[in-house]
Amino acid sequence: MQTITSTQFQFKNQKSFYKGKVRDVYNIGNEYLVMVVSDRISAFDVVLPKGIPYKGQVLNQVAAKFLDETADIVPNWKIAVPDPNVTIGHFVKPFAIEMIVRGYLTGSSWRDYKNGAREICGVAIPDGMREHQRFATPIITPTTKAETGHDMNITREEIIAEGYATEHDYNELERIALALFERGTQIAAKQGLILVDTKYEFGKKGDQIYLIDEIHTPDSSRYFYKEGYDERFATGEQQRQLSKEFVREWLMENGFKGEHGQQVPHMSDEFVKQTSERYIELYQQITGDTFVPRESENLYSEIENNINAFLNTLS
Repeated sequence: MQTITSTQFQFKNQKSFYKGKVRDVYNIGNEYLVMVVSDRISAFDVVLPKGIPYKGQVLNQVAAKFLDETADIVPNWKIAVPDPNVTIGHFVKPFAIEMIVRGYLTGSSWRDYKNGAREICGVAIPDGMREHQRFATPIITPTTKAETGHDMNITREEIIAEGYATEHDYNELERIALALFERGTQIAAKQGLILVDTKYEFGKKGDQIYLIDEIHTPDSSRYFYKEGYDERFATGEQQRQLSKEFVREWLMENGFKGEHGQQVPHMSDEFVKQTSERYIELYQQITGDTFVPRESENLYSEIENNINAFLNTLS
């Protein structure tokens, strides 16, 4: 199976190109962004050596669906999806922070809590909580948005003091993030899932805040299966989850945490196949739609042609 691991297109009026951990982003005249969602996969802020078939298509199509289903809460950057792996949208100036909303104590927050932390990003966490326990109300634990290396936890006060956002804008980002999380929770519940935690990214065009990048995808979010959650929590069993956490767990089991000098373990063909299947499973679980994998003789040419065809309608 072909995978999309790197693109090097040149488009009319292209001003710049940015290669993220997963996405290749083309700036078209400081007016539009072309985002190609690759099949690259990252964990611990490291891009792993093999692509995952259909992963980019899953991420792009999940994000497109939920951008549409939350557009009444906040405008978003999406204009069109001219290709299964591509979204074209508005060019906006991004806030250099990620708004992470957590409904449950799990993942990295649990690891910190287990090691004694009782505060995350200035948010107090009560004593006596257990792994995968639901917070009384969702909490926001923002991070910086690093171009390279690790994102860093940051507090509300630091964000405002260091100029990442004005106090007014930050208050709006919090309000919007919580409203999006509530909507995502409702959508997930209809599919028998629990939205555990997620991240949102925002930008600004003029005075208007826009939701940008992805939303409620398996890369940006963690889901538990609703059925059996209470029983598993009561007995201390691990929750059945749909997220990228299983990739992190596999890496940790094989001695990799993204620390200096560590080598990424060998990714077998079987592991790559299983990872692809997990992404497809999440797509179908969260959207309720059947996943239709794209088939193409030449993925790169098809993607480029689809992008150019849509850009021509904008000129």
